[in-house]
Amino acid sequence: MVDLPLLRPATGPAALGGPRERSEVRDAVARFLSTGLIVLLVVITPLAFWIRAQTEVHALHSATQITKRLADYAISPLTTEELLAGDADALLRLRARLEPWMRVGTIHHIKIWDESGRVVYSDDESLIRERFPLPLGREVFAVGWPGDATLVRASSIGDLASMESEVVRAFARITSPATEPLLLDVAYDNDLVRSEQSAVLANMAPPFLIALLVLQAAQLLPAVGLAKRVQRHQLGQRLLLQRAIEASDLERRRIARDLHDDVIQELSGLAYRLDAEAGRGGGSPLLGQTHAALQRNLRTLRAVTSELYTPDLAQLGLREALDRLVETIREQGVAVTLDVPDDLELDDEQTLLLFRVAREVLVNVAKHAEARNTRIDLRRQGDVAELTIQDDGRGFDVAAGSPEGHLGMRILHDVINQAGGQLQVHSRIGLGTTVFASLPLT
Repeated sequence: MVDLPLLRPATGPAALGGPRERSEVRDAVARFLSTGLIVLLVVITPLAFWIRAQTEVHALHSATQITKRLADYAISPLTTEELLAGDADALLRLRARLEPWMRVGTIHHIKIWDESGRVVYSDDESLIRERFPLPLGREVFAVGWPGDATLVRASSIGDLASMESEVVRAFARITSPATEPLLLDVAYDNDLVRSEQSAVLANMAPPFLIALLVLQAAQLLPAVGLAKRVQRHQLGQRLLLQRAIEASDLERRRIARDLHDDVIQELSGLAYRLDAEAGRGGGSPLLGQTHAALQRNLRTLRAVTSELYTPDLAQLGLREALDRLVETIREQGVAVTLDVPDDLELDDEQTLLLFRVAREVLVNVAKHAEARNTRIDLRRQGDVAELTIQDDGRGFDVAAGSPEGHLGMRILHDVINQAGGQLQVHSRIGLGTTVFASLPLT
């Protein structure tokens, strides 16, 4: 809205406004509103389609990469001739390996196919050894095939026929020296698409700013013309409108503050408790559905709050966020020492990355380390923020690769590297594990 200059109210008959003045005001307002509406539609319509397309591209690419890592690091080492022959022990080992993935609640099914269309493995045991038409052509078994992911109706997948929503169906080639190539088939919840919106928002900033400039420029000229024609008649209305805008802004801030301080905080605490319950292995389908629904509602509330009065991790503070995170670990009997300086300044991206590292490490400590004590230290060394997390758990052989459940650290390693930092894991069997993450402070 254009701020009109504060003018002295007119006196005499002209101040009341005759038919001609009222007609001019109506015409100017109509032109102003119609121009703003047309520009808004012209800007918003292609932007909405662009956001939707970018979201889908990011989500499908992410699903392909996650599925490929699942095939390479979790499934390939267990792909043996015994598995292809349907050996019960081999199937049980693979099921145990994939159980943490299924427990998260975002994966609806996992299948492994051979070139003949036989189901080598499925989370639905009744499908194992059955033959069906391959979901893709035989070229998927060729060397160098990059994988694929698409959005499909869940009802188009046999064992998900009862579902009405869309799912992300991703495929990856499984290679193992002991067996022929196999095809990994995974169906993810379509929440994967929404989770990629943050990445799309970062890419849409330049065109969005340009769109706002175009919109403001289109509003400026008719607004100035309108101000010149109604300046003697609009002082009272302008002041009322200004008060209404100020009151509306104050009310929006109050609503955002109430949502953040009360509803979102309580729901976040409930989400952490549900996450901790699932991490202890006590999850159930109902618990997973409840947790997923809670997370969806939290994302919706946070999006609404951001539109009203933008909050972020910097508003909460990394220390407070870590305090809430370690509380769930302490409830599981692990003593956690947290040392985070109050005067350390981080931007939103750095705060989020360090929080993700801490969360991933602490989840692994709770699930796998069998540790009694854990220490978290965050320090600034020159222009670098350094996060160190140590536990006295059972440790593992780093040279042998990430053990079961540690695939998330590999993904974080790539993300930290892209941000210009480093992520290092030091561990020895029986001597605990140390995770070191560093990020440049810009």
